Amino acid sequence: MNSAIVQPFNRDYTQAVKRLIFLLSLFGAVPAAAQVDTAEIDRRASLLMTQLEMTGLAVAVVENGKTTFAKGYGETLRDSGQMVTPDTVFRWASVSKGIASNTVLSLVEEGNLNLADSAEALAPSLDLPGPRSRDVNLVHLLSHQTGIVRNAYDTRIESGKGAKPTRTELSKLGVLCAPGTCHTYQNVAFDASAEIIERQTGLPYKTVVQTRVFDPLDMESASVTLEGLTTSKDWAKPHGRYGKRIDSVKPTYYRVPAAAGVNSSVRDLAKWMTAQFPESGKIPADRLSALQTPIVQTRSEQRYMNRRYSDLQNSHYGLGWRIYDYHGHKVVGHRGGVQGYRALVMFDPEKQSGIAMLWNSPHSRPTGLQLEFLDQLYGLPKRDWLRLNEKT
Repeated sequence: MNSAIVQPFNRDYTQAVKRLIFLLSLFGAVPAAAQVDTAEIDRRASLLMTQLEMTGLAVAVVENGKTTFAKGYGETLRDSGQMVTPDTVFRWASVSKGIASNTVLSLVEEGNLNLADSAEALAPSLDLPGPRSRDVNLVHLLSHQTGIVRNAYDTRIESGKGAKPTRTELSKLGVLCAPGTCHTYQNVAFDASAEIIERQTGLPYKTVVQTRVFDPLDMESASVTLEGLTTSKDWAKPHGRYGKRIDSVKPTYYRVPAAAGVNSSVRDLAKWMTAQFPESGKIPADRLSALQTPIVQTRSEQRYMNRRYSDLQNSHYGLGWRIYDYHGHKVVGHRGGVQGYRALVMFDPEKQSGIAMLWNSPHSRPTGLQLEFLDQLYGLPKRDWLRLNEKT
């Protein structure tokens, strides 16, 4: 792999973390590692399910590389009596991006691609604007540094248009910045990675990720199609605000499978998360380093975090993953949302510990549980990140 093009760990970030740890140590304030209280995670998740907006939820906790907790809450379909279990299948939405990045890098390792290759040259449907469009390489593509407006033409995908015809029209957009100089989150452009994978292997994207990711990790419930979701023995149906049933699964984002097409149970999502730990041996260490290296600052993401989850700082994007600082610890994760579904993972690769969550409603409140998990992991004071206003 040509790793030189992947920027090294941001020096300012590293020095800031070191200074913070040093200052805290002077006052004996460096939090000790703590065992996660999964009974408390369970209690808080159960309390979360009393909120009107919740229908179903699945949570898995991994500690020291092992899944120590996995449980379902609520129903797959409102008022059906069909209960969510750890094996109920949900949609990953944008958490899917890590699968695509991992698969591209596996092809790089085999010598089929180079990270410096032009994305336009590799994906014929990708037509970016500006005189420097051919400079957009694979790193820029997978870290959302194409230079075009964020979420470009998502509305066209949502209206039913195909990914390839939509990508051919990206050239009509203006250029916000030169390639590789700013972060503008994408789905349509990012999905060019699926086209690249298919052209390099001669196989459908769903087949490649099945054989390169799902099968080796024993992710038995995982798939990348609408049919893969709806033919599952146990799958969660989509819901809107306050549990209103959505009649059918919206198929649109399955048309950009690299960006938002994966389905699985929370048990299998935890297997994918566990594979991100270097000591697991599931994915080559050099590849994990490339995927999880902070490449570009994500200022809009940081503004969102400052409003809702302020302890997540120094937001960056790597290759299909978001990277933050949490009280001096590097944490990696991603969130995702499509109509009627939400998903997230958050983990500390050094401590080999993390949390995975899937739910079948459009609300962001469950996101707070990942911070309650991190507070436990690092021995920090208990805080009500779920905003449940529980009386103690």
